[in-house]
Amino acid sequence: MLAADVLLPANATLGAVLAVLLAAAVTVAAVARLADSRERGYSRQIALAGLRAVLQLAAVSALIGWVVRAVPLLLCFLVLMYAVAVRTAGRRVTDNGSWWWAAAPIAAGVVPPVLALLATGLVPLRGIALIPVTGILIGGALTATVLGGRRALDELSTRHGEVEAGLALGLQPREARLEIARPAASDALLPGLDQTRTVGLVTLPGSYVGMLLGGASPVQAGVVQMFVLVALMMVQAVAVAVVLELVARGRLHRCGGPVS
Repeated sequence: MLAADVLLPANATLGAVLAVLLAAAVTVAAVARLADSRERGYSRQIALAGLRAVLQLAAVSALIGWVVRAVPLLLCFLVLMYAVAVRTAGRRVTDNGSWWWAAAPIAAGVVPPVLALLATGLVPLRGIALIPVTGILIGGALTATVLGGRRALDELSTRHGEVEAGLALGLQPREARLEIARPAASDALLPGLDQTRTVGLVTLPGSYVGMLLGGASPVQAGVVQMFVLVALMMVQAVAVAVVLELVARGRLHRCGGPVS
């Protein structure tokens, strides 16, 4: 019997447990009235996210064996992953037409390490290896872009008067916005930093566990996980730096337009 089957067998019991956990999450969000700044409740979003995850993972599981057979199909799948990440991150940061600028921080963070891995031969141009590695990096860039962009724009909105004061003192608009937004946007790095600092002591991340379940030795699994964590720190640092620059230059902004 496979180790993965022992850990989480795919049966009716697992389905029932997942349904109960999702219902519990929805209930807690509803009872606690968890909502965003526009009073849009998260209970419905949690329910939809859970259902979408089931459908999307089922579709990907069916497609993954097909797309790895040819490089063009593999590249199309990677582009699809990137496009979905850009759309998701952009719409989380802003609801106006500037959302597409989220493409820049995600690409800037993800493309260099992926190209380096391919150029050095550490990851071959085969879907079975390239898709999960690229997916992890895109996911990290997505999270950093959302957190960095939202926090920077929130800070500029809250401290609009301080930006105006900086402009009055002779600062350029970019400089005035950076002074206010940089500390808030930089906090987007904290989740990745904490995960790296506590790896092996608090949690065993998914890459490590997946390698072990796949038959790799603990040392091999540790090496892969260390690469993932270091690469994610680089990806997220680049993504936060780029999204902060976009906000400071007024390219990425909220409905009222960039702070002047």
